[in-house]
Order: sequence, then C-alpha cells, then structure tokens
Amino acid sequence: MMNTLQSISYPIYFNEPLTELENFIRQGNYSRFFILTDENTGKHCLPIVQQRIGKMDNFDIIEINAGEESKNIDFCVGVWKMLIDFGADRQSLMINLGGGVISDLGGFAASTYKRGIDFVHVPTTLLSQVDASVGGKTGIDLENIKNIIGTFTQPKAVFIEHSFLNTLPARQVLSGLAEMLKHGLIADAGYWNKLKYSDLQNPSAELVHHSVAIKNKVVIEDPHEKGIRKSLNFGHTIGHAVETYSLMNDPNPLTHGEAIAIGMICESKLSVMKTGLKEEELDEIAEIISGLYPRYEIDESCYESLFNIMLKDKKNQNGKINCSLLDKIGQCRIDNVCTEEELYAGLAYYSSL
Repeated sequence: MMNTLQSISYPIYFNEPLTELENFIRQGNYSRFFILTDENTGKHCLPIVQQRIGKMDNFDIIEINAGEESKNIDFCVGVWKMLIDFGADRQSLMINLGGGVISDLGGFAASTYKRGIDFVHVPTTLLSQVDASVGGKTGIDLENIKNIIGTFTQPKAVFIEHSFLNTLPARQVLSGLAEMLKHGLIADAGYWNKLKYSDLQNPSAELVHHSVAIKNKVVIEDPHEKGIRKSLNFGHTIGHAVETYSLMNDPNPLTHGEAIAIGMICESKLSVMKTGLKEEELDEIAEIISGLYPRYEIDESCYESLFNIMLKDKKNQNGKINCSLLDKIGQCRIDNVCTEEELYAGLAYYSSL
C-alpha cells in the first residue's frame, strides 16, 4: 500500500483518494464547492466523482474547453464570472478535476478570486498527477508565453486516483511520462534505470508514487523556486519554446510532454558541453527518449524564432537564458547561462538523431 505523502502544508492521497475527497469536503464546512473540468474529464471522470459526492447538493460544475489554448486570461475571466453567478463566497472550495491546464488555471482562478478561496486538485492525467498538481504553482499563458502569469499558492490537498489513467489515449500517457523520466534524470538514477525496464505505456501506481515523491521532496526544500527547485526545469527552456512554437504553427500541436522530451535531449547535449555529462550518458538518454516519442522536424530556419521565445522565458536572469543541466544521470546543476550558439547546438543535436 502506498503511503500518503505530506507536502508543504497539505496531504497527497493515493489510497482510496475519492473516499478521502468525500471526507475532506464533509469535514471542511464549506458553504459551496465547485468542480472545474473540461469536456474530456467531464465525460470520463466526473461521473465517477459524482457517484461519491452526489448526495451533497451544494455544488456546481464549471466546464471549459480542453487544451492549452484555454489556459489564458479570457477563460480565467469566464471562471471568475461563473463563480460570481453561482454566488461563491470566501468559504467556497474549488475542486480542479482534470489535467495540467485545469490544475494551473483552476488554481490561479481560485487563488485570486476574492483574494483567494480554498482549492484542491484531483488530477486525471499522468502529467497532472506527477507534475502540475504538486508544488503549488498556478498559472496562465499570455501572448504565447507559458505560465508567465501566476502565483505560488498551495492546494489544501491532492487526490491521485490511478484508475483515471485508464481513460487516457496513449499519447497523453507519453506526455506525462516525460516528466517522470525527468525526475529520474535530475534526482534519482535508480529510478531512471527502473523506468527503462518498465512498461512505460502503462506506468504502475508505484512508479507514479515514486515520481510524486521525488518532486514533492524538491518542492518542500524550495517552495518558491529560489534554488534546487530550478532543477525541475531541466528540459523546459528549449522544451517550452518548442511547445509554444508548435502551438503557434502546427495544426496538431505537440503535447507538453512531447516538447519536453525534445528539450531534454537538447539540454542533455548542452550538459555535455557545459556541466560534464558523459557522452555515453547522452547517448543513453537520447536513445531512450527518442525511442518513445515521434520525431519532430526542427529546421535550422526555425532556430531564431525558438531563441526569441526563449528570451521571454520566466526563468531568465538579467536578460540571459538560464538552463538547468545534468552533471550526470541523477544529478542536476542549476543556473547555467547558455548562449545563442550553444542553444542552437542543442537543437542541431536533436535534429541529427
């Protein structure tokens, strides 16, 4: 049986999470509660949750469109307006039932409505279970810049129901898997080696628990990303740029995990150049990741556009692009300034595979 994890100020439930959610609501003395979801989760997961809390009559459902395109101020205003229309007061609770977009947007909307109401996460995708729901980051995108507006606000609890992963298409499982691979690369070589020999199309509850435990440990140590928490950004400087570029240009954009997978390969090459990662470790990382994810063509003509996106990254310092890189598999070094030429070299390495 997997143990409940304690984060900064809230529990993360793995065992009978929907029973724990029901108990949490009943014990919370909330005036009303609201379930934020999208059409996909509303179809596959909401009915299961409603079976557990259906006897309660003091809740309403707010549904937004699925996808990163909804994680913006316009949809956030829509959520705020719905809360007003439903009569939400400061003793209300927001339940974010969905993937990373729901966690990020719902957390931001709740943390700012009437200067903050309580919220909890019930993550329904692998990506949100191992990443977005844990750590207290909320956020929305603005002008195609990922998560540039947001707050550090902790949820009151997280409820991880592993069976929800059975509702996901394979592509969404792979999207979350990228963050799990990242956790091994930055902090736990043994976990990376375990992942290599696991059924990565169907990650077990134990693997999910292990991944959440790694992220949670980092977050507890550095809740506001002043130091070691920056290691969680490995693969994300280039990866977020590729994700944004794809959203702007492709009819079927990359998922977050697909873009981060590209970013991890590119930034592993930067790690060889700058922080001493061994060539054989780079080869291993590139082989494992490229074997899992479809190839994405990044022509040299795109490099300048990608670089301009990176220049707007929230992790930059003094106008310089800042990456978290690997010393070796299982160990990360933060705050590495990378030049335009070095970043292009990382992109070129990916394209050469």
